[in-house]
Amino acid sequence: MDKKQFEQYESIPVEKFQLAQSEVNHDVKFDTKPVGYFRDAFNRFCKNKASVVAAVIILCIVLYAILTPLFTFRFGESFLDPYYAKLGPRNLALSKIGIANAEVTQDVDEKTYMYYLGLGVGAEDSDGNGATWQDGANSKYNVVLRIKEEYKFINKTQRVIGIESYLAKGFIYMQIPAERYDEIIAWEEKNGLKVIYPAIDTANGYCADSENANYWYKMDSKITPISTKTGEDVAITIANKLELEDNYLRDDDGNVRYFVNVGGSSTTSPEKKVRVLYYNYYIMQNGFEPEYIFGTDSQGYDMSLRLAGGIRLSLLVAIAVSFINLLIGTIYGAIEGYFGGMTDLMLERVSDILSGVPFIVVATLFQMHLASKVGPIPSLLFAFVLTGWIGTASRVRTQFYRFKNQEYVLAARTLGAKNFRIMFKHIFPNALGTIITSSVLVIPSVVFSESMLSYLGIVKLGGANGTSLGTLLSDASAIWTNYPHLMIAPALIISLLMISFNLFGNGLRDAFNPSLRGSEG
Repeated sequence: MDKKQFEQYESIPVEKFQLAQSEVNHDVKFDTKPVGYFRDAFNRFCKNKASVVAAVIILCIVLYAILTPLFTFRFGESFLDPYYAKLGPRNLALSKIGIANAEVTQDVDEKTYMYYLGLGVGAEDSDGNGATWQDGANSKYNVVLRIKEEYKFINKTQRVIGIESYLAKGFIYMQIPAERYDEIIAWEEKNGLKVIYPAIDTANGYCADSENANYWYKMDSKITPISTKTGEDVAITIANKLELEDNYLRDDDGNVRYFVNVGGSSTTSPEKKVRVLYYNYYIMQNGFEPEYIFGTDSQGYDMSLRLAGGIRLSLLVAIAVSFINLLIGTIYGAIEGYFGGMTDLMLERVSDILSGVPFIVVATLFQMHLASKVGPIPSLLFAFVLTGWIGTASRVRTQFYRFKNQEYVLAARTLGAKNFRIMFKHIFPNALGTIITSSVLVIPSVVFSESMLSYLGIVKLGGANGTSLGTLLSDASAIWTNYPHLMIAPALIISLLMISFNLFGNGLRDAFNPSLRGSEG
């Protein structure tokens, strides 16, 4: 710009100028609070919907494991009834709407159908005076819940029926002292429930199976039920509508007998062999009707309690392994990555040697030689920890190599910070996301590995006071096709834990990543 142009601009009057208007009020004071590291991490985690859902699922599973023993107060984890083993879910309230009614579907011929209906008839005939099909059909002990299908097969009637598996156990024989017999009779009179039923004559040639207390009616040499008259017309029809003739043991006057004296000596009174309705005997023994919301396992334990105990044991083992691996792996990897050089070279060779040891071989040897001395759980922990920390150490080592030459680390070293402070005050927080993720992901890995070892029979963590998820799967592996509820529940829990912990770990990784601090996620 030359002098003439400058003078031209200089001669512009002041009133020609106008101040630019701004919508921003620079006099406003913004009152903000700094967001802490963990608060910022929590905010970012909450924005990851999949991780939040996974966290809720994990929380629900943990609460189930903790609260189930408190609400299932009638049972203890050691409560066992082998006669009701491998039965399905049963709840008296839900069974009224067709849920959890312990129903089992069977395809039966006429004789088997009559056998199941006969259980209800026999339960109504407590005095030996006889009961009809209608009595059995209306009885609360009626085994047949419904007829799903009826068809002809080679001129014979076949039915697909639903039976109540707890009531289908029917009657059993028991041998009890005379004093116990008197106690049961007194309980019957007090509570109005019949436990001891008429004894069966097993020696007259009309008993199909002397060991089966459910054959209360006469059967001929062809194992065909013997009838006495035409029965009543009932909703659940029987071919020819025949009433069965009882095969009760009677005295000379024709009165039914309720026991047979067995054993005894010159100094002891004979014991009594009795026929009891097991459903009522269970009530007498425990004070309540059998109810198992998840059914019973292969031994007769309450499946809901066993599942809760399995979750607790599996998660405790997994969390203990994760914590120990985190502690060892963090220290080991930090030393490798920070100091490098010969230190890193020597420690890496140790890791290489241990990583070449097959885990399944270590677990097997520990269970064979160490479990008998320290127990199966400590032995399993040793097997997991022996090589489990190597992955964590490798990740920490990588992170320390990545951050140790950053400007803020060099500045801290210049200002005289010690190695320990630099490692765990300046570098470690930047590696925290990766470390936490690897630690969380160890948990489903341990649960899965324990399940695999239990399934193969290498580890057995089951007992009267508890079990693991893997042991539940192992116990169900041979019979799950007939009793699918034994496999479904633990398999579902393991699947949910695997998926949820992976999603949860990914959310924690992003939440604790310092490079994302203050971002919108």
